[in-house]
Amino acid sequence: MTASAPPTARTRIRRIAENADYQRSTLHAILDAAYVCHVAFADDKGTHNIPTACWRTGEHLYLHGSNGGRLLKLLAGGTQACVAITHVDGLVLARSAFNHSMNYRSAVIYGQFERVVADADKRAAMDAFMDKVAPGRNAEIRRGSDKEFAATTVMRIALDEAVCKLRTGPPVDDAEDMGIPVWTGVLPLVQTRAAPVVDAPGPGTVPGYVQQWQGVAIV
Repeated sequence: MTASAPPTARTRIRRIAENADYQRSTLHAILDAAYVCHVAFADDKGTHNIPTACWRTGEHLYLHGSNGGRLLKLLAGGTQACVAITHVDGLVLARSAFNHSMNYRSAVIYGQFERVVADADKRAAMDAFMDKVAPGRNAEIRRGSDKEFAATTVMRIALDEAVCKLRTGPPVDDAEDMGIPVWTGVLPLVQTRAAPVVDAPGPGTVPGYVQQWQGVAIV
């Protein structure tokens, strides 16, 4: 595993530094397990944090939206942004209230977004997004029209300045609390794919990615 760029003043973890992870493979895994990220930025009306769909291709995180959207217009203007993604894996129950915690995987990316300009690159990026949603679906559906692509902005941010922070394992209790007779441990949380809900009977067989959807944990 290769490390990401060395920590910067913005990405260096100082609080519980042992939970920091600068490995590129860890960052990729956290991003690839996410369907939504939160993008923070500031403008003349204040500070904002907007949830939006996201996907990773190579060393960039992508998002898209309408040309007229405030978020995309500001990002296209070169404003500084901070992107955050978090997966909660469990609630950690300790013997004292202040030693309770959570097991989690989180990633934060800093920098400036850039617009994906070339039409071929926009189409490739949106194909990658569809493949994340349902691999193989592009071959079955109507692709975006020229008009739809013209009305859509695709943005990406490099993963050059990023950091991950994770917690795993049981509670950590203080020595003086070890005699408290209370249940301790972890209450796991798992995001699992439920049974597909059909909208209308299709003209053919149910595709494999639908048949295989149910019961798979998203990690």
